[in-house]
Amino acid sequence: MRRFIALLLCLFVPATVFAADKDNTYKVVYDGGSLPGIKSGTAAQLSIEPKQIRILRGKDEVVVIPAESVTEISYGQDVHRRIGTAIGLAVISFGVGALMALTKSKKHFVGLTWANGDAKGGFAMQCDKNEYRGILAAIEGITGKKAVDSEAMTVKN
Repeated sequence: MRRFIALLLCLFVPATVFAADKDNTYKVVYDGGSLPGIKSGTAAQLSIEPKQIRILRGKDEVVVIPAESVTEISYGQDVHRRIGTAIGLAVISFGVGALMALTKSKKHFVGLTWANGDAKGGFAMQCDKNEYRGILAAIEGITGKKAVDSEAMTVKN
């Protein structure tokens, strides 16, 4: 029985690796901008192709941005302390709550602006902490533009 299970694992694990999505599609959260029909905080997919960038919501295509029309790529972080979580944990255990108050949380944002003839636009998206470097590298690679660190642009909510 063990050999049978080992044989199945040897066959199915490599098959799932090859069946994985091979294109550069990333899960992002739309944070705001000029995209029509999509609200801030909506989950979306960012598909980076050799000549274009597509934003998808489910199966629907929201916008297609030609790579040569991208005018600026920006990157920024939102760092804040986890005070709400710390207060909640302090009710249960004061020591754990105090330690949680010392931790920080980071959100990673990537922004794009483009001009394609008369069609101009821009948007910001929140990316996963493990994927934002790959997203930046892919967008920089197809556009030939270098990402700008938007730390100098401080926006208070």
